[in-house]
Amino acid sequence: MTTWKIAAVQMDCRLGDREANLDAIRSRLESAANHGARLTIFPECILSGYSFRTKTEALPHSEPAPGPTTEVLAADCRRLGIWAVVGMLERDGDRLFNAAVLIGPSGPVAVYRKVHLPCLGVDRFVTPGDRPFAVFDLGGLRLGINICYDCGFPESSRALALLGADLIALPTNWPPEARRNPKFVVQTRALENNVYYAAVNRIGEERGFHFIGQSRIADCRGDLLAASDDDDDAILYASVSPELARNKRIVNVPGEYEVNRIGDRRPEMYGAVCNQR
Repeated sequence: MTTWKIAAVQMDCRLGDREANLDAIRSRLESAANHGARLTIFPECILSGYSFRTKTEALPHSEPAPGPTTEVLAADCRRLGIWAVVGMLERDGDRLFNAAVLIGPSGPVAVYRKVHLPCLGVDRFVTPGDRPFAVFDLGGLRLGINICYDCGFPESSRALALLGADLIALPTNWPPEARRNPKFVVQTRALENNVYYAAVNRIGEERGFHFIGQSRIADCRGDLLAASDDDDDAILYASVSPELARNKRIVNVPGEYEVNRIGDRRPEMYGAVCNQR
């Protein structure tokens, strides 16, 4: 059975200091690769920081994607033969997006723009994501991406599961008020979709906000493969098997106790999900 070793980097960053943040990202990317990780996931807005007070303040710390930073990281991924998901602020004309870039050995692959926006930090000023959910094949591992608050909307994960995701990466910036997410939501999203789920939170203090860490990697049955229980700097590792994620039929007792969380759906009964606001 084919497995992929993945890494979740729980780290701090400096608000508005892309150069220092990029150096820290590159160092940890190299470390994870040296430990055998083929895919390394970093927190939300790790390149720029999160707690900007205005769009005007945030814009100078954003950049296009692809852009200068993705090119630097692409060179690292090419040299190491690995993949990375990195949170950043993406500038597209006069629009600003809370984004996560997927970069591989052949260069930048995709940009996911956060769909669901809370009234918090830079999310008060960015444009809601305008691209459909998508899944990307890394050469045997099918990856979907959400960001932070997206995890509170089960439709986000379900859409990625229906598109064929084996693993959902969730770069995030969880403060103490979001402490129930690592406690309850991560494993639930994995279980209900039969996918691997990696929630990668940052740490540190930023303009009065404390970020709690507690990153998690759950398997497709909802059990934890790796977890941080604190807000210390850490890299979590786990092995994921795409074949297990793709086998949606769970046979507990043949012919007596079987479930399929995708095949047993009743879409014709779910109209209220899309028809009410």
